[in-house]
Amino acid sequence: MNAPTAWQQPNAALYTDHYELTMLQAALHSGTAERRSVFEAFARKLPDGRRYGIVAGTGRLLEALENFRFEEAQLDFLAANGVVDDRTLAWLANFRFSGTITGYAEGDVYFPGSPILQVESSFGEACILETLILSVLNHDCAIASAASRMTSAAGGRPCIEMGSRRTHEEAAVAAARAAVIAGFDSTSNLETGLRYGIKTVGTAAHSFTLLHDSEVDAFTAQTASLGVNTSLLVDTYDVEQGVRNAVAVAGQQLGGVRLDSGDLVAQAQWVRELLDDLGNTSTRIMVTSDLDEYAIAALGSAPVDAYGVGTSLVTGSGAPTAGLVYKLVSREGTDGNFVSVAKAAKNKASLGGHKYALRRINQRGRAVAEVVGVGALPLNDGNDRELLETFVADGVVQPGWTGPDAVDRARARHEASLLELPAAAYRLQRGEPVIPTEFEEETR
Repeated sequence: MNAPTAWQQPNAALYTDHYELTMLQAALHSGTAERRSVFEAFARKLPDGRRYGIVAGTGRLLEALENFRFEEAQLDFLAANGVVDDRTLAWLANFRFSGTITGYAEGDVYFPGSPILQVESSFGEACILETLILSVLNHDCAIASAASRMTSAAGGRPCIEMGSRRTHEEAAVAAARAAVIAGFDSTSNLETGLRYGIKTVGTAAHSFTLLHDSEVDAFTAQTASLGVNTSLLVDTYDVEQGVRNAVAVAGQQLGGVRLDSGDLVAQAQWVRELLDDLGNTSTRIMVTSDLDEYAIAALGSAPVDAYGVGTSLVTGSGAPTAGLVYKLVSREGTDGNFVSVAKAAKNKASLGGHKYALRRINQRGRAVAEVVGVGALPLNDGNDRELLETFVADGVVQPGWTGPDAVDRARARHEASLLELPAAAYRLQRGEPVIPTEFEEETR
């Protein structure tokens, strides 16, 4: 990855909902705001038909947490609008997260009931982080889960993220980061390159060709500026003539051609034949144009060298949110001991208790179950993998979980985690989670 430049995280304190602070105020009033509590972020189910999910966004969340401060501007806004009382304002002015955050590493797979993130702190501290946690994780997990399906369908051919123009400007950065975690090779988004050192790529759009008096003039200008190894967009007018013009301008050293419309499978076939006939056997073919995992899979037999993916990726390919929830699962009782608590509402029930998790691995190195222990770590039979990592200890973000290093680490975790899954995980057909989630309650 490229060397990143320092980036200033904006104040994140008001990336929250009004009722988080009114709950805090009421808890201060009742004397329960300082009760030790455990909150858990998890998915009750995966998006319809999906076989696994991918964790992403934890690094961004930790970066935001370090600048989650109620400074003068935030406090003045809350006071002027009567959101909370003076006592609560004073509490917020002194807020510094002092608890512990554990969870699944970015890039790891998850399943229904997986304790993706756990926050252990006072109720007040954990409560006001709810919206930030869910907004970051729901978006990034959705994008990474879609990206993982796409890179799996690509079968080793590189995928390039290029969806910035189809989403909010900050969501574009988050989406590019999540896509790279899930195996994408690079992004067109320069801000992502600045913040996280991720490789950025790009050449020219149709407007550049239309700017010039002829396609040959446009290709000549592009290769003169960017070199003959550039990729030329050949479908502004006629694709066959575009390919011939590209070869005439750049010769056999032409890096690549890009196809952005039409029947991409058939077109890639005859464009490959034409390039080979013209002597450009090493010129690559890149395809774009509203690709998703199904279109990528359909192109598997075509002579395509790379895929550029935009709209479908940044919208989660039909699942724009991961559907994660954040629930209080354990709290300190009046006697000082922790007690399990759980929501019992129909269709929205949660399982109380502090969770621990491991992935049951068989003798062939394949995952067979997600085992979640309630109150204690499940028994490891020797080759199972414990899943929870510590991201924040006593308020201190632990090294290696933020910045560019975290992206590299998450990308490696994604690759390793997918290798553990049964082959059925790679099927694009609708199905149930590829391994079951089993809960084991403490008996000792």
